[in-house]
Amino acid sequence: MRNFLLLCMAALCCLACNDSKTVTVTVANPLAMDRSDEMVEVSMTEISSRLNLADTAQIVVLNVEGEQVPYQVTYDDKLIFPATVAANASAAYTVKAGTPVDVEVRACGRQYPERLDDMAWENDLVGFRAYGPALQARGERGFGYDLFTKRGTSSPVLEEMYAKELDADSWKQVGELRKTDPKAADELVRTFSYHIDHGYGMDCYAVGPTLGAGVAALMVNDTIIYPWCYKAQEVLDNGPLRFTVKLEFNPLAVKGDTTVVETRLITLDAGSHLNRTAVSYSNLKESLPIVTGIVLHEPDGAVVADATGGYMTYVDPTTGPDNGKIFMGAAFPAVVKEAKTVLFPAEEKKMRNNADGHVLAVSDYEPGADYVYYWGFAWDRADIKTAEAWNSYMAAFAQKVRNPLTVEVE
Repeated sequence: MRNFLLLCMAALCCLACNDSKTVTVTVANPLAMDRSDEMVEVSMTEISSRLNLADTAQIVVLNVEGEQVPYQVTYDDKLIFPATVAANASAAYTVKAGTPVDVEVRACGRQYPERLDDMAWENDLVGFRAYGPALQARGERGFGYDLFTKRGTSSPVLEEMYAKELDADSWKQVGELRKTDPKAADELVRTFSYHIDHGYGMDCYAVGPTLGAGVAALMVNDTIIYPWCYKAQEVLDNGPLRFTVKLEFNPLAVKGDTTVVETRLITLDAGSHLNRTAVSYSNLKESLPIVTGIVLHEPDGAVVADATGGYMTYVDPTTGPDNGKIFMGAAFPAVVKEAKTVLFPAEEKKMRNNADGHVLAVSDYEPGADYVYYWGFAWDRADIKTAEAWNSYMAAFAQKVRNPLTVEVE
């Protein structure tokens, strides 16, 4: 009996020791600008090992004030959380065993087979989609990324937008009305269509057979090799703070008898206007130019193409006269060879639904490597109101991805 009591006391002591164990994560900012709510990554395996956690144990992440910080453990075993660090300074976060508070979902998405296999995703600021195999099967050239503007809420909205847009009963009513009262039918469509802003955003962006909102593509002899819609998808992270999807594509002929298979890993974090995307091509035998493109819907639109600064922007007029402006952008961690506006010849313009061209960032793709870049947008009806503010955001974003926060675990 005495031995049993001693064992119990020892076990309790161990538990007490476990409860008192902490890990300090020091996040350092090398730039002379404040960094706010920027996602950082730490190995969850390392955290668990240092805390001697059981597989089912929970943790909390605390800031310097002792307040819980939301976090997520990702598919690749990373502990991610938003860090705020002053210019040229560091901030300490504490990780320990504990019961985390509930975290609202701020990044999520899924495939919509009910809408031609759209892969659609969003965070608290922006929404996107990539077109899928069902659309390609119809012969439509959905090469580029599309986007959904968002305002007035940090909660997910795409599920509701798709549900209303695709409601069979609503469209049945529209069909009946069109037989007798086409104007009333159009008014009914306006009450549920996601092409109308009902107070939380809309689809008012034109993609067509272009690179859309920021697709990357190989280039041969100054000709863009446009990718088709994705072939297969796998959602790897689905919130609450990060959405990650892996997209794979059909074999694509790029040069002579060389065919490659493209894979994209797209990640969208809460609080960011931009997706991180890593593109790779299997079976490529030689280095080729690769471009990131944003479609132009005006031949003389407001473009900033700053190869040295590592970013480009464009003010898109949107698809309606009263839908505001969309500020498009892309940023590049690695050196960009050239950033420029390229307009379509007259005949190609007709082929591309009268789009005027692209703003392009040109780099080199090395076989076996990942081409990493960021792309996204803001809307002047949401948090960023002017092109000047957006250009400042993009210039700062490019500096941040070229000078990332550093993390030390103690």
